[in-house]
Amino acid sequence: MRAWLPETRVTGPERATERDIEGLNRVFAEAFTDRYRRDGLIGVRVPQLNPLVWRYALLDAGDVAAFNVAHQAGAEGWMGPLAVRPDRQGTGVGKTVVRTAADWLIDRGVSTLGLETMPRTPENIGFYARLGFAPGFLTVTVTNEIATRGHPAPVLLSKRSAAEKDATIAAARGLVDDLIGGVDYSREILLTAELGLGDTSLVEGTNGLDAMALWHSAPLADSRTRDEVRVLKLAARTDATFEAAIAAVEAAAAKAGIRRIAIRCQSRYGEAFRRLIARGYRVRWTDLRMTYEGYLERHAAEGVLFSNWEI
Repeated sequence: MRAWLPETRVTGPERATERDIEGLNRVFAEAFTDRYRRDGLIGVRVPQLNPLVWRYALLDAGDVAAFNVAHQAGAEGWMGPLAVRPDRQGTGVGKTVVRTAADWLIDRGVSTLGLETMPRTPENIGFYARLGFAPGFLTVTVTNEIATRGHPAPVLLSKRSAAEKDATIAAARGLVDDLIGGVDYSREILLTAELGLGDTSLVEGTNGLDAMALWHSAPLADSRTRDEVRVLKLAARTDATFEAAIAAVEAAAAKAGIRRIAIRCQSRYGEAFRRLIARGYRVRWTDLRMTYEGYLERHAAEGVLFSNWEI
């Protein structure tokens, strides 16, 4: 009798659609649970993601290489999540999906090509390094439990008229472009509104838009309650308007009755990190940002630009 072995034949890469969400979710949970098990965290079980979050990722993606979601925001390209079923690992599938996504983003003209991985996992870092990626700054996830009273009325994109929304999105595009030329988060802003995942908080000054923060409050994991606001993108012209943007997100969360705020702070922006700690935010998690050779991450010479390279 021949021992049963899993089917190892792989086809693709192919473009994923919303019909594939159930399969993507299953592979995601299995692969990341296995990753934690191999790191010694036997009891950790990674839950499946909210299907709405997957829909956002697929609609935002310019392409999907097997199970590696390739994202483009103007000149900024990034990939993830990436997952390979545990019984398919070691077959070269992971290398194929990374190279396919990288080639697609380069063909689209990005000047930055990055991803995030767990900094304590040498196996992951070595895997990406062999494919041409090098480590850069950390992304430090910080959270705070806020009071839900005593905040000013939030200024939100969702409260604008249709014409005002178009003008505000154009202003947000201009703000981000002023900080780092060619980067554009308009698509993420529009998809967040369309899918009802969250909103965009605004800080306006005498000369126009000074800061904006795109955030989601839809639960990340399936079957969870709406108990956290997660900031995905944040642009601020100065350190002072950065702090005003954080206050604007807190006001929006308080209005929705949500106490927990999660912000993924890139360590390149040291003053922004210090301001978050001074406001009571606590460090919860770190991720290592890695960029492809010749496609390094650019940073704002003045002001702050946070870009979350995860969904």
